[in-house]
Amino acid sequence: MRKLLAIFAVGLAVATPLTAMAADPVTYGEPVYKDYVPYVPEVDEGLKGNFYLRGSLGGNLSWAHKVNHPSQDPSEFSVDRMGLGYSAGLGLGYETGHGPRFDVTVDYLHNEGMSTEITGSGPVNTGRHQLHLRSTIALANAYYDFGLGDGGLSAAGGAFGYVGAGAGIAINRMANVEPGADTATNWGGNTSFAAAGMVGAGYDFGSMVADLGYRALYINKLENDEAPNPYTIDHALIHEIRGTLRYRFN
Repeated sequence: MRKLLAIFAVGLAVATPLTAMAADPVTYGEPVYKDYVPYVPEVDEGLKGNFYLRGSLGGNLSWAHKVNHPSQDPSEFSVDRMGLGYSAGLGLGYETGHGPRFDVTVDYLHNEGMSTEITGSGPVNTGRHQLHLRSTIALANAYYDFGLGDGGLSAAGGAFGYVGAGAGIAINRMANVEPGADTATNWGGNTSFAAAGMVGAGYDFGSMVADLGYRALYINKLENDEAPNPYTIDHALIHEIRGTLRYRFN
């Protein structure tokens, strides 16, 4: 009887840990990670919506088809030399983060040298007249940004391109340098419709974005009614190369 009890006790001692191992695989078998949360890399969802402040600086060339001098005969004269100048401006805008972007801009435009040769008979001095132009350009603009390369339009560290268009007004001041003179006289001005088309490329550094682009600025009419012999220039076109920095608020 004692031998039977001893054998039973040994068998029970062996069976107990085996049963525990089968019932608790976490402790004795292959681990089962019940509470483990795998790491999932954060998805780059592109640029988030942001307000931004922008500043631009550039050089420009001005051109138009004709100058109109109603008091002269003939009254129309072809523009045969382009003007040279610069522009500087500020703006405030918002980018959606997935392509569309909007801003309002105010630029000061300085240009000199666009000229024509006046001939014929009338009160206007014959010879070469050069235009001096000063304009304040206020535009509302819309753009579409797109990524360049494999990364697409991404957060900081990406190259991008853009196209855009704008419309607004030009507040103009203009005068002309008479033949044989060195300074511009008879300043006058007007306010006119203005529009622009833009294209360019840039790089996103995160809180700062830099771009270099071309802007074709259209001014419907330049008019000087304060000169002794009033004149107008229709459909002036300003070609600009501009560098821009944008600072994101958030």
